[in-house]
Amino acid sequence: MVMLKNELIMRNPVQYLGGPSTDILSDGQFGGVLARAGVGKTALMVQIALNSMLHARNVMHVSLNQPVNKTNLWYREVFGHVARQSGVAQPEAVWESLLPHRFIMTFRTEGFSVPKMEERLTDLVEQKIFVPQVLIVDGLSFDEPIRDSLSELKHYARLHAMRVWFTIRTHRHEDPGPGGVAKQLVDVEDLFDVAIQLVPVGEEIHVKGLKGLTLPADHAYLVLDPTTMMVKERSA
Repeated sequence: MVMLKNELIMRNPVQYLGGPSTDILSDGQFGGVLARAGVGKTALMVQIALNSMLHARNVMHVSLNQPVNKTNLWYREVFGHVARQSGVAQPEAVWESLLPHRFIMTFRTEGFSVPKMEERLTDLVEQKIFVPQVLIVDGLSFDEPIRDSLSELKHYARLHAMRVWFTIRTHRHEDPGPGGVAKQLVDVEDLFDVAIQLVPVGEEIHVKGLKGLTLPADHAYLVLDPTTMMVKERSA
């Protein structure tokens, strides 16, 4: 099973987002995936999550706009694509071995707050039900002031040695803020260690590092396949 997982890791281009270390974030750090609606934020986030699960890290996926079954379907479909591309044997056995490393938590958007999420996380940890090492927050609006909430969560992440990812929705006809920073990050950029933007270019979706991300020279061009929304390499 270890060999099968290593095969999936080595053949999955999403690993290149971490550069030589293969780790995109370190404990206590924030990362964001920015894109317009429907461009592939959740698909990329699930690929990052699966890569963490393959490294035996526990991933808590907090979804604010999709039920558990829809979020689980994302994982099944993305894992299926990765397994087929890699030609890995016994994909179902690998999938079953990954499930203990994932916990899906849902909130209604209007009922969500960082303190509520922290309370539910603490309950899970204290009861030893699930101890997350990677936290994904999918669907949080960055169009409203949220600096205080994010600062509180940053402290929580450092305290519990968690790596935290956010999907960040941008808007088509919106001018960037000072220095070309996406408007949604202007007031909170200092809290983020890594920012990745998905940019539609023709029929491709380019994976662009905005902050804290330098792709290795031999894997410097990554795109999302518009059909499968999977990360793949393209020629320069």
